[in-house]
This record gives sequence, structure tokens and C-alpha cells, in this order.
Amino acid sequence: MTIREQIEIVELGTLCEDACTSKHTGKRRMPEQKCPIRTDFQRDRDRILHSNSFRRLKHKTQVFLDPIGDHYRTRLTHSLEVSQIARTISRALRLNEDLTEAIALGHDLGHTPFGHAGEAALNEVSNCGFKHYLQSLRVVDYIERNGQGLNLTYEVKNGIVCHTDKMAVTKEGYIVRVADRIAYINHDIDDAIRAGVLKESDLPKGPVSVLGHTKSERITSAIMSIVENGVKEIKMSPDILSAQDELHAFMFEYVYHSKVAKAEEQKAKQLVQRLYQYYLKYPEKMPELYRNIAEKFSRERAVCDYISGMSDSYAVGLYKDLYIPKSWAVKG
Repeated sequence: MTIREQIEIVELGTLCEDACTSKHTGKRRMPEQKCPIRTDFQRDRDRILHSNSFRRLKHKTQVFLDPIGDHYRTRLTHSLEVSQIARTISRALRLNEDLTEAIALGHDLGHTPFGHAGEAALNEVSNCGFKHYLQSLRVVDYIERNGQGLNLTYEVKNGIVCHTDKMAVTKEGYIVRVADRIAYINHDIDDAIRAGVLKESDLPKGPVSVLGHTKSERITSAIMSIVENGVKEIKMSPDILSAQDELHAFMFEYVYHSKVAKAEEQKAKQLVQRLYQYYLKYPEKMPELYRNIAEKFSRERAVCDYISGMSDSYAVGLYKDLYIPKSWAVKG
């Protein structure tokens, strides 16, 4: 018996009946020989962790565009925080922690440079539209490994594409959706206070009194509420959910739509859209991978794939090369 088979037996004996166990799931588009050590969901987690698109998340905006300082969140640190919260909930409810972790680490792989500003820019300008959660699926299916894709299991891909506004087929997938909101509300408060957009005293008193006065307390309150509710329906108690929703609305009004957060957003959108227009006109200027995607799908889709994969700094550098005149070096 292999180590993987032993792990699968342990899962069947320890995980709850609502868990997605590795032994009876994990179908891939292309059949593969099983790993002797890792379960299918553990392999998916590792493939995501070692992917190019995952590494690029460290240079992609979360809320504040290109903030000066080492402690602001990026898409990478956001994904890690979502993973931690989701794994804690899964472990407590005896669900499949490996599946949860794989979905959490992969859920934002399709995010554009400049966060939701970049996403909105591509969605406005492209005939095929653009949603980051759908793009995350394209990344793992058609872009990674030089166009071969990661060949992930159905359950992981479903959790990735359903993390925003759809119901995943697994409890683990739905937990990631809930953990995503818990994470970004609370770490965005932390970043907003660090940036001087908010003071701790600005937070609405009602939600703070229910959830807690610190980031740790608020996250713990949300997690405990979900765990105490049980596995049959992944949700918070009405008072905790109401407090979360009020805090979410507060963040949209005073942070996500604030002058500080939005100051450079229009410039970022124009940058993304001008890159889109350039490569739509000159697709031969794209790397070979995306020229191949243009032939297989469409030019519009390939340009979206190329631009959405860029980090903030790479997109800015490319824009400068294409549109900003360079000084002439005159000898003599």
C-alpha cells in the first residue's frame, strides 16, 4: 500500500460525511498516473504553489496601487491569508483541508495588474468581457506550463471559478468563498489604517462591538460563528453576518471608493486599455504562447490573457517602452 493510499484511508475514517475525500473524487481532464505519496488534491496545491502565475501575485495590487512600504497586502499575501482562514474552518469541521488549501491558493490567479481597476478596464474594452474568477480558470487550464495547463482536478477548478458569486459543488469550495470575504475586509482595514485613510476610531461602533476591536478578534469571531453553526450549511449566525455586512459596506464607502485608493485608478485603467488596444492591433508583438492562444481561441481572448498575467510593474514598464519617448544618446 502506498503512502497516498494510506492517506486516503485515513481521510475516509476521519473526515465528516460531507467532506470531499480524495479516494472517490479528483477527476482530471487528462488522466494521469497517481502519485505514490500525495493525494490528487495535494498535487493540485503543489502545482498551483509552484506556478508562474502564483509567483507573479506578489507584484499585483490588492487595494492600494503600488503602495510605498513592505507591509501592504498584495494578491499573494491575500491568497495566503485566505488559505489560512479557510484551512482553519475546514479542519474544525473535519472537511478536506488539502482541497480547501488548493482552491484558496488558486482563487486569484487570474487577477489583472492594478486589482479590480485592471479587471474593470479589460471588461469595458474587450468584446469577450473579463472576470478574474473566470480568468483564474483559464490560467490553470490553458496558460500555465506554456499552454498545457496544470490539469487540475474538477473539484479544485470548480472551487476557483465559484469563489465570487456562485455555489461550489463542495463544502470546501464554499468555505473559500466565505474565507475570501473575511480575509479582505479585515486585512484591508489594516492596510487602510496603515495608509492613513482610516483611524481605528473611524470604524463603525456596532460591528466592532459584535466582532471585536482588533483584526485578530474580528477574524476569530467570524470563524467561530461558522464552526459553531456546523457543516450542513456553511454560514455565520445572523448577528455576526449582519456585522460583517455592515463593515463591508463601510469599507466600500470610505476605503475602496476613497480619494486615496482611487487617486491613480483612472490612470491605471487607461494604461491597461491602451496596452489592450496596442496588442489587439499588433498581436505579433506578443510572446509565442499568446500568439498560439490567439489562433486557438481569438485575438481578443489572447490579448486579455497576456495583459491579465502581467504584474503591476511589468505593465508600467511595458507601457513606458511603447508610449513614452526615450532620450536620445548623442555622441560628441
